[in-house]
Amino acid sequence: MKHDHILIIRFSALGDVAMTVPIVWSLARQYPQLRITVLSRPFARPLFENLAPNVNFMEADLKKEYHGIKGLNSLYRRLVAKQFTHVADLHNVIRSDFLRIRFNMARYRVEHIDKNRKMRRHLVRQNKKQLEQLPTSFENYLQVFERLGYPVTLTFHSIFGEGKGSLMQLPPIFETKEEGEQWIGIAPFAAHEGKVYPPEQMLEVVRTLAQRYPKARLLLFGRGPREEELFPHWCHEVPQCINVGLYTETLRDELILMSHLDVMLSMDSANMHLASLTNTPVVSVWGATHPYAGFMGYGQSEENIVQLDMPCRPCSIFGNKPCKRGDYACMRDIKPETIVEKISQVLIHHS
Repeated sequence: MKHDHILIIRFSALGDVAMTVPIVWSLARQYPQLRITVLSRPFARPLFENLAPNVNFMEADLKKEYHGIKGLNSLYRRLVAKQFTHVADLHNVIRSDFLRIRFNMARYRVEHIDKNRKMRRHLVRQNKKQLEQLPTSFENYLQVFERLGYPVTLTFHSIFGEGKGSLMQLPPIFETKEEGEQWIGIAPFAAHEGKVYPPEQMLEVVRTLAQRYPKARLLLFGRGPREEELFPHWCHEVPQCINVGLYTETLRDELILMSHLDVMLSMDSANMHLASLTNTPVVSVWGATHPYAGFMGYGQSEENIVQLDMPCRPCSIFGNKPCKRGDYACMRDIKPETIVEKISQVLIHHS
């Protein structure tokens, strides 16, 4: 008997791809006879490998091997050979649109995500702003599978099931978590300035946490140029800090470590979503963007959001627009002690 085989397309940045994991996990377990293949960029492989027996990962390098129309046609021919029966486009951009058109022409059963673009425009416009909660990315994804004939109930807990990742797989510095020791993750950067809390104020958060929790380890996450520039100085000034990137080699290593955190402090960025996949509470800081756009981490509490009420917020869905005020007050006016207090509340609840 031939079983259905769904192709799930989601390229984009790491955080966006990570948000599909709870959906794919739940889909795979509710329909164990269904074959599922996730098509994404190579960096996403650790998120889906070993996720479920009926889930496979297929990578596509759109910048090199499958670049341009010729590359996409080559990718389409490769996909057709897999004999899919259904196609779920969870991205809905030019590249995935092209593939979707090809599949539609070949009479595959195809559905794509509704990005609610009109509602997004109303959320970020400066005049007559409609500050209302949009459907979340998770809800948008679920609608795609329901239209394909596979309604899904979200049952995902953690990428490590009901437990945590094994610290024994990590370098010796992380092998043991002492009794009464708090592990606080800090991911201070994001792709766009409108989503980044000023580094000098974040350093004040780090200093205060070190003073308040002398037994804590402050684990710094991130591998970009700003992290490479600032993390060594922060670790020198605050010995409790550990630059995670110096000791971990893979995304899987970081996920294991995140599963043992008591709390993660993150911007509206990939690390918020990665920590969410390990059932770790996240204190998230929002500036130009807003949780109402639908990009909160999976299972995260609204009580752990740090943001300011300002008439201009949000000004951008993705944080990539320049600040019209010119001062990014939505971030700069958040007091370091506000963030510290929010972390402390989570630690009290988590203890």
